[in-house]
Amino acid sequence: MPWRYIDDPYAVYLSEVMLQQTQVKRVLEYWPRFLDAFPTVESLALAEPAAVLGLWQGLGYNRRALSLLKCAKECVERFDSALPTQERDLLSLPGIGPSTAAGIISFAHNRPSVYIETNVRTVFIDQFFPEEDEVHDKQIEPLVRESCPQDDARRWYYALLDWGAHIKQTKGNASRRSKSYTRQSRFEGSRRQKRAFVVRELLSHQGIPAEHMKNSLDAFEVAAGREATTQELFDGIVSDLQREGFLRVEGGRLFS
Repeated sequence: MPWRYIDDPYAVYLSEVMLQQTQVKRVLEYWPRFLDAFPTVESLALAEPAAVLGLWQGLGYNRRALSLLKCAKECVERFDSALPTQERDLLSLPGIGPSTAAGIISFAHNRPSVYIETNVRTVFIDQFFPEEDEVHDKQIEPLVRESCPQDDARRWYYALLDWGAHIKQTKGNASRRSKSYTRQSRFEGSRRQKRAFVVRELLSHQGIPAEHMKNSLDAFEVAAGREATTQELFDGIVSDLQREGFLRVEGGRLFS
């Protein structure tokens, strides 16, 4: 995996965000492409949202792309155009939670941290909680902290990630017994799919009248054997996307 054993915090951060709820094989395609377009924090901060979202299409969960953009802008404003090196500062940035911050610390800086994600959970639940359900991360956290070496932390976590993947393939997904585990909701026909359709269409049709966007969405739904979207649902989706920064409405037309 090209994001392993590199010292570029920004590139590591990008891989951590992309790998959230996305298969590795897809990230292998998108990660270098994104870095080619936006090789630094500063270059990303200067990008237009439409350009970032356009490169992101196919990875899903478009909020992650906007979070990357917001984070980059704050890094430019607050941290001299670089990701900070301290965990508390990383956690102050939009879209960076404990796992992502710990990943940047250990993988980019090779310092110890408490890195807990699905494969790491799988290892610790399989080894230490073989009969328990609803295992909380607070139960796992002290074990992860004590086992993480003070030197070469990233090699340790790479081993855990690979071990967790092996356990899933050979014994089953023990992380499903984690309290934090949630089964991914069905995408087909969901509100999430409708949101993604609107964002994707908007990237190709700037300034499209809202009425035309609804007609396109309705045609997509009917072609898939589903009912047309109600006006209330469509207006709610547009309102949500506008509030979240995906689009703006001017004179009844939609722009990204």
